[in-house]
Amino acid sequence: MSDAGATTLTVSADPAAPTPSLLRRLLADPLGAVSLGFVVLVVLAAIAAPLLTSFDPNTPVLSDVLAPPGTNGHLLGGDSAGRDVWARLLYGSRFSLAGAALACVVAVGIGALSGLVAGYFGRWFDGLASWAASILMALPGMVVLLAARSVVGTSAWWAMTIFGVLLSASVFRLVRSTVQSVRNELYVDAARVAGLSDWRIIFRHVLRVVRAPLIIQIAGIASVSIAIQAGLEFIGMGDMTIPTWGGMLNDGFSKIYQAPLLVLWPALMIALVCLSFALIANSLRDALENSSARKVKAPKLKVAAPSSAAEATAIAGPDALAPAVGDATSVAGEEILRVEDLHIGYEGPRGTKEVVHGVSLAVGRGEVLGLIGESGSGKTQTAFAIMRLLPEGGAITQGRVLWQGKDLAGLGRSEMTRLRGRGIAYIPQEPMSNLDPAFTIGHQLIEPMRLHLKLSKAEARRRALDLLDRVGIPDPARIMRSYPHEVSGGMAQRVLIAGAISCNPEVLIADEPTTALDVTVQAEILDLLRELQAEYGMGLVLVTHNFGVVADICDRVAVMCQGLIVETGGVHEVFENPQHPYTQQLFGAILAEDGIRADYVAPELVAAGTEA
Repeated sequence: MSDAGATTLTVSADPAAPTPSLLRRLLADPLGAVSLGFVVLVVLAAIAAPLLTSFDPNTPVLSDVLAPPGTNGHLLGGDSAGRDVWARLLYGSRFSLAGAALACVVAVGIGALSGLVAGYFGRWFDGLASWAASILMALPGMVVLLAARSVVGTSAWWAMTIFGVLLSASVFRLVRSTVQSVRNELYVDAARVAGLSDWRIIFRHVLRVVRAPLIIQIAGIASVSIAIQAGLEFIGMGDMTIPTWGGMLNDGFSKIYQAPLLVLWPALMIALVCLSFALIANSLRDALENSSARKVKAPKLKVAAPSSAAEATAIAGPDALAPAVGDATSVAGEEILRVEDLHIGYEGPRGTKEVVHGVSLAVGRGEVLGLIGESGSGKTQTAFAIMRLLPEGGAITQGRVLWQGKDLAGLGRSEMTRLRGRGIAYIPQEPMSNLDPAFTIGHQLIEPMRLHLKLSKAEARRRALDLLDRVGIPDPARIMRSYPHEVSGGMAQRVLIAGAISCNPEVLIADEPTTALDVTVQAEILDLLRELQAEYGMGLVLVTHNFGVVADICDRVAVMCQGLIVETGGVHEVFENPQHPYTQQLFGAILAEDGIRADYVAPELVAAGTEA
C-alpha cells in the first residue's frame, strides 16, 4: 500500500466491527461444533452420572450376568459380573477423561514452560533441556509404564503422571522450535526497546505464536493418553476396582463370543472421544490462523556485518584506526549520553569478529546528532549496543557507554530493562515489522506506559489518544482499535514515534525512520521529530545514510565508515568544509546541479585522510 499523505489510512476491514470470539469462530465450523458438543456432552454426563443412572457401577447382581440391553432396567445390559454397563460407562468417563487431563497438564506444564525458556534464552539451559528431551523420547513409553507399575502399583494417576513426563519431550521440542523462529522478529525487539521484561514478552507476545501448534499437540496428547490408559487396563495392568473404559474392554473381550456388545460400547466411546479431540484441534487451529491471516508477518532481523578490523586495515591502510577528524564532545550544555572507544564483536567458529572498532560520540540534552554512513558501516550496530540489544553472539568487547555517568555496558539485564523506554527510546527502520500483528495498536501503546509510568488502564488510554493526536493522526480512537495491517506505512511510523515518546525518554534513537516512506511523508516525519525533540527537550540520535536528512534537522554530524567514526563536527562546518576524504567521497556521490556526479574518491584515500 502507498501513502498519499500523512493522513492516508488503508483499511481492509472495519476496525470498529467487533472481532468474533474464538468460540464463535470454532462453532462456525460444523465439524468443530459437533465435536465440541460431543465432548461437552460426555463431560457433563460424567459429572451428572448419579442423576443419569440409579445403579452402582461396582455392584454385581448374579441374575444380571451378561443380561441383554433393556433387561431389568439395564439400558445397555449387564457385564460378566452382572454390573450395569451404562453405569460403568458413565462413571468410567470420569476416570478416563481425568487421567487424560492429568497427562496433558503434566506434559504441557513441563514441556511448554521449558520450551519457552530454552527457545527464548538459549544458552546452557537450552543444551541441558534438549539433552533431557532426547533421553525421554528415546525411552519406550509402554515399557516404562510397565516397569513403573512394579514401583508405584496399579494407580492410574501415577501412570498418567509418568506418561505426561514422557510426552513433555515432544511438547518441549515443538515449543522450542516455534519460539526460536520468532524470538528475533522485529516486533519482539521493539517490545524489548519499549522496556518490557523478558518474561512479559514471552507470555504476552511469544506465547501467542505458540498457541496454535500447541493446541494440536494437546489434542494429540489427550487422544494418546486415553488410548494408553485403556491399553494398560485392557491387559490387566490397571486398577480393576475402578470403572474405566479400558477395564470394560478387558471384561468384554473375555466374553466376546457370548456378548459381543460388551466390547462395542467402550470401544465406540474411546474412538469417538479421540476423534472429537482431533477434530476440535483442527478447527481451533483454523480459527486461530484465519483470525490473523491478513496480519503482517515480520521478516527475520537481518544485521549488517561490516568488515572486521583486519579487513578494514587491509583496505584503508595501516593507519585506518587512527582518531577521527573533529571533536566528539557534545556542544550542548548537559551531556546525557557518551560512548567511549566502543568495540563490538561477534563470536564465530574462528574466534571473535570485530565489526565496530572504537566508536566515540556524545549527545547532549536538546541536541540532534546525525550518525551517517553507508549501509554496513556499523551505525545500527552502534545503536543496538547503546541499548544492549545486540543480536545473539554479539557483545561489547571494549569501551564504555556512559548514561549520565553510569556505564551501561556493566548493567544487569533487569536494570537495562527499566532504562529502555523510559530513559532511552528507539524508533526502528521498518514500522510495519515492529508492530506485533497479534495485538491492536492501542494495546501496544498502553502496555509500556502502564509498566513504566504506573498509570491505570484508563489513564494510559487517554495519554495514548493524546499522543496519537500529537503526532498528527486523525481519528486516534479508530487507530487505537486497529491492527497493524489496517494502517499505512506512514501511519505506522507515526504510531511508533508516539510509542517512543510515550514514557518521556531523555534520549531518542531514530534508526533511519524515513527510509521506506514516500518523499512527502518523509518531510512530515522529519518535521514531527524535530518538533517533538524541541518540545520534550530530548537528545536525539538520528541514524541515516541521507545527507539531506542530516542537513534538515541535525545540529552535529558523525560520519561513520567501516566500523569507525572518521569525522565529527557541526552540520554547517562539515557541509561547508569536509575534512576527511571519505566524507568528501559521500558528498561526491551526491548529484550536482548539472546532474553529473562529482569525482569518485577511491577507498585508499580514506587512510590518507585519517592520517591527515
